[in-house]
Amino acid sequence: MTPFLERIKKQPLVFDGAMGTMLYTKGVFLNRCYDELNLTNPEIVGEIHKAYSEAGADVLETNTFGANRIKLTEHGLGEKVREINVAAAGIARQYAMDNLYVAGSMGPCLKSGQILGENRREELSEVFSEQAQALKEGGVDLILLETFSHSEELILAAQAAAETGLPVCGCFTLTEEGYTPGGESLEVLMQGLDSCEALDLVGLNCGTGPSHTYNWVERALPLTQKPLIAMPNAGFPKEQDGRMVYLTNPEYFASYAQKFIKLGVSGIGGCCGTTPEHILKASRTVKATSLIKQHVEIKVVDRTASDVQPVPQEEKSRLACLLKQGKMVTSVEITPPRSTDLTGFISKAKACAYHGVDAINIPDGPRASARVSPMIAASIIQKEAGIEAVLHYTCRDRNLLGMQSDILGSVAAGLNNFLVITGDPPKSGDYPEVTGVFDVDSIGLTQVILGLNYGRDFGGNPITPPTGIFTGVGANPCAVSPKLELDRYRRKLEAGAEFAITQPVFDPDALLKFMDEASAFGTIPVVAGVWPLVSFKNAEFMRNEVPGVEVPDSVMERMSRCKTREEGIAEGIRIASEICRTIEPYVQGYQVSAPFGRVELALKVLGMDTTI
Repeated sequence: MTPFLERIKKQPLVFDGAMGTMLYTKGVFLNRCYDELNLTNPEIVGEIHKAYSEAGADVLETNTFGANRIKLTEHGLGEKVREINVAAAGIARQYAMDNLYVAGSMGPCLKSGQILGENRREELSEVFSEQAQALKEGGVDLILLETFSHSEELILAAQAAAETGLPVCGCFTLTEEGYTPGGESLEVLMQGLDSCEALDLVGLNCGTGPSHTYNWVERALPLTQKPLIAMPNAGFPKEQDGRMVYLTNPEYFASYAQKFIKLGVSGIGGCCGTTPEHILKASRTVKATSLIKQHVEIKVVDRTASDVQPVPQEEKSRLACLLKQGKMVTSVEITPPRSTDLTGFISKAKACAYHGVDAINIPDGPRASARVSPMIAASIIQKEAGIEAVLHYTCRDRNLLGMQSDILGSVAAGLNNFLVITGDPPKSGDYPEVTGVFDVDSIGLTQVILGLNYGRDFGGNPITPPTGIFTGVGANPCAVSPKLELDRYRRKLEAGAEFAITQPVFDPDALLKFMDEASAFGTIPVVAGVWPLVSFKNAEFMRNEVPGVEVPDSVMERMSRCKTREEGIAEGIRIASEICRTIEPYVQGYQVSAPFGRVELALKVLGMDTTI
């Protein structure tokens, strides 16, 4: 099996959920020493490991959170540290086998209100070392230090654990306000942990639910060069019929698991209140995203060594020619229907053609929805509406063989404008149990198309004549992780992108900042995405539910003042038109969405105030 550190640096891993919560639900009282169960009732511990394994966890944590000499002595078990830890590691390994990693769980010795005095440093160091060595003897793959509230104690534990030679991950807990229970700020804490050579990974666990943890992770990521993991609670506990229960459901937890991975964490798991059901939903969601898929490696075409003359840009399509000439282009995005009746769809495309729009953008299963094939829809409107299509093509639904066949077939049908995007994972749409394919992401597919344009398929076989595809890619000026987005944009340009279309822009300053920073990698025509809002509710949805879209407070405030439906539509058009005027000197066109299929709103944004 690939060593743990090597694996987690390549792709995010899913850790398991709560052990204590599960033992409690199985009838083990809270006053019992849970660690002792590794000796007296290994079957019940094994059942929980088995459940998490079947739920899709990549890492199983040993039932040893309090199995150090200090905590065990409180239960009269201080002399059984080695026996309990070795047994716990063996139980977890039994269910991990050779497929999953086993993390040796170690908790703090100090309570949140205690202070680490100099007179106790040597004692605690010996206590941590004793437990870590026993876990190593039992066969764990890494040491996981959890729920620490004092950075000094966490670093002391890390130094002791590092003596085992195993990878060490140090996790701390924060309150709702973003401080440790001991009063340390996130920034001060991260500074100390990032410089600690004994720690290979850092993380946040316990303390808060997914939402608050997400906020702290977002702040923590730029402060460390180490891989970071997140293991939130299932919300905050509430008393119900005399019991403390966690009310965050698995679906909600899973939605945040996906957000954590997109943010850039290297691992996601659960703490108090999470169950195998939470991990099952999270695992399916995380593993459906392209960000942890092991993509097919694409052989990059050497453009300088190729003897094939690619089709010049101006000959690929009318849109390509206009952009090559430096002209402003206009496009309207119209989503294919869920019905086989394309009458209305074609009528809208004809209206855009009549008013001089240059192209129709056709999404490919937006928000992971099933609609009429965008390839068929694009082909039909080009023939029947007399307007070029920009075909959005996602990597989600087809393997690489199917994608290449689709692309060649589309070109044969006269479709030459492609917008290559990775695609929304199935979990975000109407069919959450469907499996995403993601053999490649948008960067890999751009490389495939570049090869086709140079007369080679992804296997190196000749394609005669070469395709003349005008290749566009997505750009997200308001990405949660700007550094990651800029790096991906650079790689898209290197892969052969010829133009870019952005996510809907509501903050012109963010777009201009992105373009300024991206110019270091080279320049291609940028077509700005524009969305005319229709109501305050629509603005809230865009702000909170659409990844990569940032609606500023100023826009929200303007939309909130609209009292009627008509006022909301008019204000949304005004805002979109103002954005277009502001960014006009810096972009080479607009892709205006037709909200809810209303192309007349898109045309008004483009200055075509015509009743349709």
